Amino acid sequence: MLEIVLVEPEIPQNTGNIARTCVAVGARLHLVEPLGFSLDERQVRRAGLDYWPDLALRVWPDLGTLLATLRPPDCETALFLATTKGRRTYADVAYPPRTWLFFGKETAGLPGSLLDAYPEQCLRIPMLPGKRSLNLSNAVAVMAYEVLRQQGFPGLKRLGPSEES
Repeated sequence: MLEIVLVEPEIPQNTGNIARTCVAVGARLHLVEPLGFSLDERQVRRAGLDYWPDLALRVWPDLGTLLATLRPPDCETALFLATTKGRRTYADVAYPPRTWLFFGKETAGLPGSLLDAYPEQCLRIPMLPGKRSLNLSNAVAVMAYEVLRQQGFPGLKRLGPSEES
C-alpha cells in the first residue's frame, strides 16, 4: 500500500486535493500535527469533494510518534522524503510494495533533522534552476503516480470506456 505523509500541512485546499488523489489511487493519508487548519474546515472537504468519506486517514500527534511506529525495513527501504535538497530524483529509485512518501509543510518543507536522519532517502522532483518548488498537491501526485507506475498500477482501472469490453 502507498502511504502518503503530510508533516504539518498548512493549506487546507492542498490537503483536500491530496485526499482526493489518495482516494483515487487507494493510498492512505497520514497527517502529522500540528495542522494549519481544522479538518472540519469547509475548504478541506470542498477540495476533496465527495471523496472525503472514502479517505483512509490517520492523524498523528507529532512526527516522533509516527516514526516510532515504523520498523525496519519500513524506515530504511520504504521511507522516502520529498525535498528540494535531495541528491537523487524521485524516478531514480525502485519503490517497494509498501512505500511511505513524506512531504513537508508548504512554507518550510520537511524538518532538517528528518532529512539528516535519512539522507539516502531524500528525493527531489527536477525543476528549472532558481525555482523554489512545486505546489504540494502537485508534488504528491507526481511522486505517487511514479510509485504506482513502477508497481504496474495495482488495482487501478487502466482502460478507458471505449476500450472496455
